[in-house]
Amino acid sequence: MNKAGSISILHVIFLSMTVIGLKNHVTILPSLLMHAGRDAWMSVFIAAVTMIPWLFLLVYIHRSSKQVSLTDWLHTKIGSVPTAIFRYVTALFFLLMAVFTMGETLQWIKSTFLPESPLVLMILIYSILCIFLASTNLQTIVMVNVVVLFWVVVLGFFVAITNIQVKDYSLLRPFFEHGFKPIISSSVYPASGFIELLLFLFIQQNVKGRFRWYHYAIMLFILHSLTMGPLIGAITEFGPHEAAKQRFPAYEEWGLVSIGRFIQHLDFLSIYQWLTGAFIRVSFILYIVTDLLQTKGDRIRTWRILGPAFLFLSLSLFLINEPIFLKIKGDYLLIATFFFMLLLTVFLTLMALIKKGAAKEV
Repeated sequence: MNKAGSISILHVIFLSMTVIGLKNHVTILPSLLMHAGRDAWMSVFIAAVTMIPWLFLLVYIHRSSKQVSLTDWLHTKIGSVPTAIFRYVTALFFLLMAVFTMGETLQWIKSTFLPESPLVLMILIYSILCIFLASTNLQTIVMVNVVVLFWVVVLGFFVAITNIQVKDYSLLRPFFEHGFKPIISSSVYPASGFIELLLFLFIQQNVKGRFRWYHYAIMLFILHSLTMGPLIGAITEFGPHEAAKQRFPAYEEWGLVSIGRFIQHLDFLSIYQWLTGAFIRVSFILYIVTDLLQTKGDRIRTWRILGPAFLFLSLSLFLINEPIFLKIKGDYLLIATFFFMLLLTVFLTLMALIKKGAAKEV
């Protein structure tokens, strides 16, 4: 069934640039630089190439489910109880993804621009905004994303072009400085972002037309470019060793921006990039969570169920001191995201192999 949805595939591509682009553009860089050093860009290339066969699994799942809601499709395959387990486990993990995105964003704000601002107040304001957008509908999220993404892209090209004057590409050599092992092992970090393309299967019932392999290939190429840009920029502007020590390499690149002798300190423009990216990413993930928890379209239930859970987890996250937060994010969450999404892919592929009508109602 090729069901007519409410958004186009072009909108999905734009969403991928914001929702996953923020992670690959910002979040994974410290871990990638720390473990792979100057050869980190090779890890990104290897991750992108190895993910290409996985894209065809997404297309297979998409076609087998006939573009209906994944939870409805699973209900016909394995029954109500296993589907409920799938919904709640997946919703919990996605909720953790959203919480860590917001946590990293607010920690960046507090450590750079608003060190004296009450953290609880920032959490409350940002949580309300994100849950409000998530409780609307997918069309609203898409429209907001299209508006903010234009300026995010413009500012991205601006910082990349302006900083050409301070880049030293000889810092990318020597290649394979520490051999192949750190390059291969570090490829899991960019892959943890690429594999989030699976998220868009959870909104397939709202998309006009079918996903083709080249749609996913386009998104993968864009995400690969969004990762390579700030990564190579950090290495060529600061050197691999200094870049590996930085907590927010993509932000530090803004500190080098200058136009002539008198126009400097333009790093405030990064606030727009990061806040809008995090806003769309968190809101979109929470929208999927509302669908999994079956509260979509019911704002009262969404606020009553999702609101306290998201706020409680966010506040709990800030009770963890900063070094432990960075270790959990870099050494555990990014890797856990990759393997969780991979297991979801395997599970959904196996469900697609089950013949129609073979499952019984549980």
